[in-house]
Amino acid sequence: MSNDCYRPKYHFTPEQQWMNDPNGLVYFQGEYHLFYQYYPNGTTWGPMHWGHAISKDLTSWEHMPIALEPDEHGYIFSGSAVVDWHDTSGFFGGEAGLVAIFTHHKNAGENGAVRERQSLAYSSDAGRTWIKYSGNPVLADDRFPDFRDPKVFWHAASERWIMVLASGQTVSIYHSPNLKEWTFASQFGEGEGAHIGVWECPDLFELPVDGDPSHTKWVMLVSIGNAPEYPEGSRTQYFIGQFDGSVFQNESAPESVKWLDGGRDNYAGVSWSDIPAADGRRIYIGWMSNWKYAQVTPTESWRSAMTLPRTLALRSREGRTLLAQLPVRELDQWKKDTRQWQDLLVEPGANPLSELALTSFMLEAEFELQTAAEFGFKVRASDAYETVVGYIAETQELFVDRSRSGNTDFHADFSGSHAVKAEALNGSLTLRIWVDSCSVEVFAGEGEAVITDLLFPAEEQSGLAVYAKHGTVKLTSLRISSLFA
Repeated sequence: MSNDCYRPKYHFTPEQQWMNDPNGLVYFQGEYHLFYQYYPNGTTWGPMHWGHAISKDLTSWEHMPIALEPDEHGYIFSGSAVVDWHDTSGFFGGEAGLVAIFTHHKNAGENGAVRERQSLAYSSDAGRTWIKYSGNPVLADDRFPDFRDPKVFWHAASERWIMVLASGQTVSIYHSPNLKEWTFASQFGEGEGAHIGVWECPDLFELPVDGDPSHTKWVMLVSIGNAPEYPEGSRTQYFIGQFDGSVFQNESAPESVKWLDGGRDNYAGVSWSDIPAADGRRIYIGWMSNWKYAQVTPTESWRSAMTLPRTLALRSREGRTLLAQLPVRELDQWKKDTRQWQDLLVEPGANPLSELALTSFMLEAEFELQTAAEFGFKVRASDAYETVVGYIAETQELFVDRSRSGNTDFHADFSGSHAVKAEALNGSLTLRIWVDSCSVEVFAGEGEAVITDLLFPAEEQSGLAVYAKHGTVKLTSLRISSLFA
């Protein structure tokens, strides 16, 4: 195939055909399950199925048969999966099993009016085969044509299941004793945050602040669909607050908007259910694309990848609470041939990394700010092309500029530069940069600022540079590892 150079080395992709949102993320019996929106008959969006893959370590994935296919109720849209430990559903004869909660999407009637309703499927063999519940659908509300993407979890304090569900431009919250019968509890979102597109793929979970289990807050993720008038396309916001089993209360001003990612290519992400308490992590993964151009990216037999799986944490910074994210520790096993540098003075026009040639790699750098107005790295570079991962000292902005990254002309909105605020603490900035065959993911500090962007460079674009403009910067430490999958 002519362009398989774009297939990632260490990110999840389908073996072939179209993929979008991650679905049904659940951990059970030593295995991480990743389901995803899948169209097995083409490389653009079509009648949605649930694709399926399994991993024991979040890095090596075994492709499984399609888990759920369209039926008389419609396409199989996004949703979640849980372990029904105490057989509240009655599906498992008193044992534990897996239950998937998903949206049935159907264009019904002569006028093509959309109906979206929530349904169940269950598995008694650790996710290998699935049986759809005979009583489907289990939840409907004809007021909302957009009524989808259920995320379900067990709320221990109230001893019942909770569902958060996208309903137009709000999130509706329901509760249930058995996953089959659902009662409306509340609605969140009117006048809160950004409303620049339809709300999708909500998630709701509790995290300790700064690792303190006695001080916790709740986080709600809400993805926002692409609207033509906004160049950013689809992206994800988050809210921080409290949840009592019925109502979520946002702690920030209603007009405040917190973006999960400063890049263009992290959408519809949700977190794994049933990570063991002994592990304690909240692990997240997103779809690494954007509805602006997802269906025309320059790959052939397959289309779309997932982001790196990431551990989420709440961190306090000067009276604010931020949602931070860093790649999971399991990815460290892929680091090879690590090289290290210390105390490099980076001056304009000099590049101490000029001998390196890397296409899939990870680097971790700590800079001590000096007089440079701008500094950073140029990755996947050649004489004509480069992707710039830079930092502007005066405005404390981290950016990725992919305008000369390689193949960019497949869509007018792909090229460009994307920035996010990243504070340098005590005059120091840490960057972790993960580069793969078609992506760059940048994490500043302890993951408080993140940029995820697709790239489509040629194979020969393997150069790497560190740079400074209008002054010097000290590269206190640098570690670069090749990555193999």
